Amino acid sequence: MQKIAICGKGGSGKSVITRLLAGGLVRRGLRVLLVDSDESNTGLHRMLGFDTPPRPLVDYLGGKQKVEKMIEERIRSGVPESMVCVMQRELSTDDLPPEFVLRRNGIELVMVGKILMALEGCACPMGIVSRSFLRDIILRPDQIALVDMEAGVEHFGRGVESSMDCVLVAVEPSFESLEIAGRIAELSRQIRIGDVWAVLNKVQSAAVAGEITSKLAEAGLSVIGTIPFSQDIFLSCLRGTPLASDILASEVDKILDFLFP
Repeated sequence: MQKIAICGKGGSGKSVITRLLAGGLVRRGLRVLLVDSDESNTGLHRMLGFDTPPRPLVDYLGGKQKVEKMIEERIRSGVPESMVCVMQRELSTDDLPPEFVLRRNGIELVMVGKILMALEGCACPMGIVSRSFLRDIILRPDQIALVDMEAGVEHFGRGVESSMDCVLVAVEPSFESLEIAGRIAELSRQIRIGDVWAVLNKVQSAAVAGEITSKLAEAGLSVIGTIPFSQDIFLSCLRGTPLASDILASEVDKILDFLFP
């Protein structure tokens, strides 16, 4: 299992869980590629202690307008949109210029792109860049890719998860989060991803965890770990400061023990 997508409702803690899992994997001697595939949330690089994000992969391909033109040309040539690829070849992060990859303590961070301006248009080109990059990236044998997906389920419509080995659903204590988790489970099954599990986040009591776990079971989702509410995490997210890699290490290790027995 080398490619893991972290999905869920906006605000459910996808980036936090991504960062905590990355820290746990590094403690186990593995290398981690973090892919920031969320075009609206801008906080992942700060959680890792970087002052600025890497240059987006959309720029590596010539910018959003060029990517849109490439997509249009491929569709006109008869390629279905769900099959369009904009990467020219398979590549590793070593093939990318240094401004496109941030590296620290066994972790590499790449970013697909962000919506930065009003009237910029839809995020579809970035979804296709995500899908292409995740399909064609070459990982080292000791490397795991963690993909921080955009909120909701639209990325399933673009086929971004089609090359994933596993989907983890971040679930916070809210009806909306449970509802989206059920939809993610169903959409994952439709593209034949068999390994789909839930990780509870911001849970404040065993009673709440039990109720959420029961509701998720009705949707066919098993819970493999719980990240309790943490004042340290809350303040880090509020202030935009780095998130310690070893925070809640025992809870993170339980999740990793399940994923990598």
